[in-house]
Amino acid sequence: MCLGVPGRIVQVTAADGLRMGAVDFGGVQREICLSYVPEAGAGDFVVVHAGFAISQIDAAAAAATLVLLGEIDAAELAALRREQS
Repeated sequence: MCLGVPGRIVQVTAADGLRMGAVDFGGVQREICLSYVPEAGAGDFVVVHAGFAISQIDAAAAAATLVLLGEIDAAELAALRREQS
């Protein structure tokens, strides 16, 4: 299964001819390739998979996706706790 996670671009840079940027994932920043989203800039939200921003999304879509990911995480944690009981 593949999973794309939304993040907010903090800074756009270049490295070895590639468009790169610092992307924030809830307080954790990673260096991400932005070559596939040439129109995205600082403050924009992107979906990231395997170190590449693969699409740009609006803030509402990013927030909704993060809520769903949080619900999945909570459900998984609850299931693990039930198994350990």
